[in-house]
Amino acid sequence: MKQAPRVAILISGTGSNMVSIVDTASAQQWPLKIALVVSDRPEAGGLSMAAERGIATEVIHFRDYRGRRAEFDSDLATLLRGRSIDWVILAGFMRILDAAFVAAFPNRILNIHPSLLPKYPGLDTHRRVLEAGDAVHGCTVHRVTEALDAGPILGQAQVPVLEGDDEHSLKARVLAQEHILYPSVVKKAVCGELEG
Repeated sequence: MKQAPRVAILISGTGSNMVSIVDTASAQQWPLKIALVVSDRPEAGGLSMAAERGIATEVIHFRDYRGRRAEFDSDLATLLRGRSIDWVILAGFMRILDAAFVAAFPNRILNIHPSLLPKYPGLDTHRRVLEAGDAVHGCTVHRVTEALDAGPILGQAQVPVLEGDDEHSLKARVLAQEHILYPSVVKKAVCGELEG
């Protein structure tokens, strides 16, 4: 009998996307195991949320690796391989992973980004959308490659930019869509239901 894929979710903060994935997977009884939640910050609120759900947690504190980014990525990959992780899901993980890490999990790293890629890669997407006067904003799930926010797009969700929106109101509406989109795409990708 084939073993269920083992998934690790990487976070840096509150872990709201992690929670949406974990809770949806549990409610729908996905044929996979969310085996580990890892944070690069020991104070990340998502760690306690994962522990409350019975998921093992680990911290690899990025500050311990000042000037040694490659060593951080290498130690992270070693940790994940040691737990027999098959898929890596980035859920608000605020680190750019190097080519060696990406190669360790080929086509098996997913990320969600708060813009309609290829528009607005990187940071401050909500501010940039408002400054540009865009009528539509949203989020994108993509495979992670060596290039920042440039991997193959697996799913997108749109929200209108409303009159009177500020960064906070726009972010809240986009985040609500992230919590719907990301679990759906994660399940399809990990369970082999996606093309591409």
